[in-house]
Amino acid sequence: MAQSKPNRRLTIKEISDWEGNWELIDGAPYNMTPAPTPIHQRIVGELFYALRTHFGKSGCSVYVAPFDVQLDDTDDYTIVQPDISVFCNDDMIGDKRAIGAPELIVEVLSPSTALKDRNNKFTLYERVNVGEYWLVDPHNETIEVYALSENRYRKRKVFGRDGSLVSFVFPELTVGLDEVFVG
Repeated sequence: MAQSKPNRRLTIKEISDWEGNWELIDGAPYNMTPAPTPIHQRIVGELFYALRTHFGKSGCSVYVAPFDVQLDDTDDYTIVQPDISVFCNDDMIGDKRAIGAPELIVEVLSPSTALKDRNNKFTLYERVNVGEYWLVDPHNETIEVYALSENRYRKRKVFGRDGSLVSFVFPELTVGLDEVFVG
């Protein structure tokens, strides 16, 4: 995943016509075009299936990348494409993108995105009040779950392949990780 080094902060409008898939974090563009690995896609698919099955008739919608999310309608310098996002307010879903912070974001780590996901996105998602953030580590077969408490990610639990993930924000949501980390 390449990051260009602009001399100034770019806006969402400025990158909207660029070829490929781009994220913009505080005005810095990140090219998301390189193809994800098969293990990345399998994990995203299994988690999407589990989340879609759970939220199917609950009023929440589950989206998979590439899907643009402008986390704050007053921030013209940030738009992301989380691997998975869950919105429980359909008013946030527009014709071209979602606008507002989802209740849940899932990012599957890869060597090219791990630092950005653990640092830039962690801070960003916390700042805009994403209720829960899952960091999936395919190599170690773990999912770190962070939840907001007093506007900070203070709750944290790590779930492994042999366990079941239980959400902080949606306590009725349980995901068997043996299905996610098959193979």
